[in-house]
Amino acid sequence: MNFELTEEMKMLKEMAYRFAVSEIKPVSQECDEHEKYLPEIRQKAAQNGLVGAWIPEEYGGPGAGILGNAIITEEISKIDMGISLNIVASGFGCESILNFGTYEQKKTYLPPICAGEKVCAGAYTEPNAGTDVAGYKTRAVKDGRDYIINGNKMFITNGTVCDFMVAQCITHPEEKKHNSFSLIIVPADAKGITRNKIHGKMGIRASDTAEIAFEDVRVPQTNLVGKEGQGFRQLMHFFDITRVMVSGQALGISEACLDASIKYVKERTAFGAPLGAYQMTQMKLTEMAIRIEALRGLVYKAAWLIDQDRPDYTLAAMAKFYGGQTAVFCANYAVELHGGYGYIEEYPVQKWYRDAKILELYEGTKEAEIMTIGRALQARS
Repeated sequence: MNFELTEEMKMLKEMAYRFAVSEIKPVSQECDEHEKYLPEIRQKAAQNGLVGAWIPEEYGGPGAGILGNAIITEEISKIDMGISLNIVASGFGCESILNFGTYEQKKTYLPPICAGEKVCAGAYTEPNAGTDVAGYKTRAVKDGRDYIINGNKMFITNGTVCDFMVAQCITHPEEKKHNSFSLIIVPADAKGITRNKIHGKMGIRASDTAEIAFEDVRVPQTNLVGKEGQGFRQLMHFFDITRVMVSGQALGISEACLDASIKYVKERTAFGAPLGAYQMTQMKLTEMAIRIEALRGLVYKAAWLIDQDRPDYTLAAMAKFYGGQTAVFCANYAVELHGGYGYIEEYPVQKWYRDAKILELYEGTKEAEIMTIGRALQARS
């Protein structure tokens, strides 16, 4: 059993971190304060092979797999999780096109993502249904060779900056809930679409989040991804993969919290000694480090297994659950170790504290992950 990364993965890891330090760090605070989305950073990242890393070379991607994508996510999330989301999630929704789409769809939509020319959004969550995927209400009704879509989506990543989106719609209302949905590719500039950016987020403020309304939006039936009535299962498969990306974000931000805390407690003195000399400080650093190492094992193994065509989606759910928990835990300790300085903008730990909480919410709440894991464990016996 070899726990070492390949030389190629080590180089990718180093390159991703260098890019984050040189390109993201100088603008991080400004983007956070002003909720600024910078497409030029995404485009530069694409030039360095950091966008759509999971997309195979035959469709214009770097072909680094899910593990490579997780490593990229980890490294750039150490600097700014909001901007990292703009980079690693610029193809958000395209996972379904790769896994279930036609050859023509893959050739049309995937290469521009990898080149940094276009952005995709996954239009899934609705105002009254988030984790309850079977509760979505958006409808797509056939009309000739087209679908006519009506409904509303909420908290959509890349919602106002995307060029197209993959939308979850009811196409067969007469069927049981899990058989009633389909995934449909929708151009963002289609007539009848209204997109509004959501302002005032607690964290990941540099990323774009929006509400989207569909009013008699007409798209051709050739935009269907896979087969009609399979949308729910396709979406579950999608989340099984993207949970690994989210756990990579959690790993990166947790490591950043630990590194910053170690640096601070070595420099800061109290009662005539460095903070790091006190047992309570050492305990907090130790707990953070242990959780991070455990999380790294979950993230890397879950990603590696997907790349080996031996996916363990229960393990991916574990990585997502433990990732959110670890990030919140480490961010909280980082603020405590920094004291009053951890509460002001001069130090980044206050931002990491705000960013970390979303990791327990999106891509399935921590409660949803518990249900997923619990059911899988009981099904084994």
